[in-house]
Amino acid sequence: MAIGVITLFLLLYFAFLHTKIRDHANTQVPKHADFIIILGARVKGETPSLALQYRIDAAAGYMKKNKETIAIASGGQGPGEDITEAEAIKRGLVAHGIPSNKILLEDKSTDTVENIRYSKKLIPKHLKTGLIVTNDFHLYRAKSIAKDQGLSLEGIPAATPTVAIPKSYAREYLAITKYYLVKTFKK
Repeated sequence: MAIGVITLFLLLYFAFLHTKIRDHANTQVPKHADFIIILGARVKGETPSLALQYRIDAAAGYMKKNKETIAIASGGQGPGEDITEAEAIKRGLVAHGIPSNKILLEDKSTDTVENIRYSKKLIPKHLKTGLIVTNDFHLYRAKSIAKDQGLSLEGIPAATPTVAIPKSYAREYLAITKYYLVKTFKK
């Protein structure tokens, strides 16, 4: 019976998390944001992973329609990466025709908390409205972390590569759980 109760609790908990993820990924994207923060993801050598490429594509699509928006490309350099994630994002945006003078680089971060913390320091004081660009499964936690750091950001959801959906969602459920626990016990 205890196993059944635990199983039911876990199923309900993961259904709750999945609902939060879907709700934040399925919202209207505001137009004319002053800035967007594009969160980094794995780079293979100098080539963006498919997840990162989808983020770049989503950001470029937004910036083409909102020409005054500036981008903050965020992400340091990890193992197996010949360039920073921020540099890969910048190169991808420029390849889409986005002017390089519209792109700021945050190239020191190693995780989502640092992405947002370090990117926040690069936001010009006169800019007010911002968006965060990441894959749909990651948007809820990224927006929550931004809110914790005093940034009220809406999101631009990038697709998640089909092949990565099971792994990405499973990891994100655990990451959100860790986020909840750290936030609860920090108080």
